[in-house]
Parts: sequence; C-alpha cells; structure tokens
Amino acid sequence: MDSAPEPRHAHPLRIANFRAYFVARFAMTIAQNAMIIVIGWQVYTIAREQMGMSVSGAAAQLGLIGLLQFLPLFLTTPVSGFVADRFDRRWITRITVGLQLLCAFILALATYEGWISLPILFSVAVLLGLARAFSGPAFSALAPNLVPREVLPTAIALSSISWQVGTIIGPAIGGFAYAHARSGAYWLAVALFGVALACMSLIGRVAQPPRSAAHPIRQIIDGLRYVGQNKLVLGTITLDLFAVFLAGTSALLPIYAHDIFKVGAQGLSLLAAAPAVGASVIALIFSIRPLKHNVGPRMLISVLVYGTATILFGIAHLIVPAYAFEVGVGALAVAGGADMFSVYIRQSLIQLYTPDEMRGRVGAVSQLTISASNELGEAESGFLASMLGPIGAVLVGGGGAIVVTILWTYLFPSIRRAKTFDPPEPQKLEAKS
Repeated sequence: MDSAPEPRHAHPLRIANFRAYFVARFAMTIAQNAMIIVIGWQVYTIAREQMGMSVSGAAAQLGLIGLLQFLPLFLTTPVSGFVADRFDRRWITRITVGLQLLCAFILALATYEGWISLPILFSVAVLLGLARAFSGPAFSALAPNLVPREVLPTAIALSSISWQVGTIIGPAIGGFAYAHARSGAYWLAVALFGVALACMSLIGRVAQPPRSAAHPIRQIIDGLRYVGQNKLVLGTITLDLFAVFLAGTSALLPIYAHDIFKVGAQGLSLLAAAPAVGASVIALIFSIRPLKHNVGPRMLISVLVYGTATILFGIAHLIVPAYAFEVGVGALAVAGGADMFSVYIRQSLIQLYTPDEMRGRVGAVSQLTISASNELGEAESGFLASMLGPIGAVLVGGGGAIVVTILWTYLFPSIRRAKTFDPPEPQKLEAKS
C-alpha cells in the first residue's frame, strides 16, 4: 500500500512506517541477543564440560564462532550493498528476518531434543552471518526513506534506542530463559523474529532511490570509491573498526562469568546487558535533546572513554576483589554509554553525508567494519585470550583503542573539525575529500 505524506517536522514515532520499523528492529534485536548470548555460553560450556578443553582451548572456540559469523559478511559485502540500492529494501529485510527465524528454530529444536553440538552451532553461525550481511545495509538505508530529513538524527537516536534496549532485554531474557529451560531462549527468538517479520510487512511503499544505469560492478566500485574519497566518512567508519575490534569484550564475557567472576549463566546475562544499559541512557537523552554542536571532537573523546572503561573492566577483580563483579558491570555500562555516544554521531554523519542512491553501498561498507569490529573482534579476542589469557587480551584491547583514537585525531583532521551534522556545500565537501 502507499503511504500518505507526512508533515515535514513530524516526530518519527508519529509516522506509521517508522513505528513499524521501530518495533520490528526492537523485536529482532531482542531475538538476536537472546540467541547470541546463549550460543556463546553453549559453545564455551560444551568445549569445557563435555569436551574437556582448557580455558585457552575453549576461548579459541569462542573466537572461531565470531570468525564464522564474520566471513559470510566479508565475502558478500560488495553484493549486499548493491542489492540494498537496487531492490526494494523492505523485501530484503523481510527475507533476512525470515532466515534468522529459521536459524532460531533449528537451534531451539536441536537444544530441546538434546542433539545440539559445536558443528550445529558453527553452521548456524554462518547462516546468521549471511542473514546479517544483507539485512544490515537494507535496514540502515531504509530508515532515512521513512522520515523527513529534518528529523533524521532523532530517528537515528530512536532506532538506536530500539537496538540498545533490545540489547539489554535480549541477554537478560536469554540468560534467564536458558537457566529455566535450555531451549527457551531460542523459542522466544522464534516468536520475536515472527513479530519483526509481521511489522516489516506492514511498512507501506516508500520512495526508492534512483537506479543507476551503470553496470553493477561499476556501481559497487563507485560506492567503495565514495567511502575512500570522503575523508570524514572514511575516518568515522575506520575509527569504529579499529577501536571496537581491539577493545571488544563480548566474546570474553563467558570466560569472565564462568572462571573469573564465577557468577554462572545469570551473571553472564547481567554482564552482557550492562553495556546496553549505559548505551540506552545516552540514546534516550539524544532522542529528547539531539546533539548539535562539536560532534567530531566529542566522538573522539567518547572512544577514549570506551577504551579506558574496557581496561577497568579487565582488572576489576585485581583492584577491588570484594566488589569485582559490581565494578565490572559498572565499567561495562560506562563503555556502552561511550560507545553509544560514538555510534550516534557516526551514524548521523554517515547518513547525512551520503546521497540516498549510495546509502546501501556505503551502509554495506559501514556494516563490514562494524561486523569486523564485532564478530572479527570477537575472534581476535578469543584467539588473543588463548595466548595471553583473558585479562591480557582485555588490557591490550583497551589500550589499543586509546592509541588508535589519538592517531585518528591527526590522521583524519576532518573528524575533529566536524562541528555539526550539516554537510558542507558539495564543492567544499569535494575539496575536503
């Protein structure tokens, strides 16, 4: 169905298409995080308790699960961005949500029947990586088509809230559901992916970007060239890539919960939810009072805070043994808030500085770096922990994020010079690039 025109300054949640998008992303994020936390726990506990692996050996399995999610995205990124710019973004999201629903059903059935194993978990990880490879560019490119440009930063903040609150609820529900019934988290994910699919089906027809007559390979190259030539976009994307790649701790949370804090699956759910608690507070603030000034310098400061909080989490049990778990949770919450601060600025800059006809391809490149920093970062953390131990891996990662931020301040001066989200005139942008 067609959508009626919306007032230019309408709040995003007053727009029916955006409301459906908001609920769909919220439900999908809860489902994804309920699954991911349980997948990591199952991989680690199967390796430790059923296969008798050491901590370092089980940590390497956690690294492998991250690598298997990253590889499909890495291999399909050029194609997925082109697909998001060429075809109806609503249908791409519907198909990919359906694939994730299938993955959740497979894991639910395998866990319920008792034949869950590392090969099944690894195989599903590949399918989830493939689904996310195509859903990410389509979801990110669809949001600007649903709201007027004037309220896009607010829509980005709200979209981030749906993601961050879902990230809070997902691990908590996943951990508690798994503790109650081992297949419970996966059955919950099946239901939530169904809700997301239904909501995406409610989104009416939206404006599509003009289709280029150029050859598909040429369009892919043009998208990559745009990212390479726009120094602000390139700098913000790569800053996230290296900072979160180095300082990410999500893959190591099962180790800290199982062997360092000794808090079990329920404690793991609290550790996993802590970053999203801090992130949600920041996202809620930005949805009420959007950031407008000194956006570039503030993004750099937020990444420095992220690296510092990561280091504090890594050594909490050494500096305050009696309250190690509580301090660790608090440090993760601060890291999550700092990361949300950076994400809000980065996504707003990328969306507003990128022409609509290229948002899918630029979004694919952005997602590749996000996935590299998350899934490949999990692989790096797991493999590094197998060599240096989990504490050494966290300390190296947090310190590396701080070093990268300092380097990027000088390598990409356009970041620290970005005072607002308003892009300069085309000729000025070209000169700066």
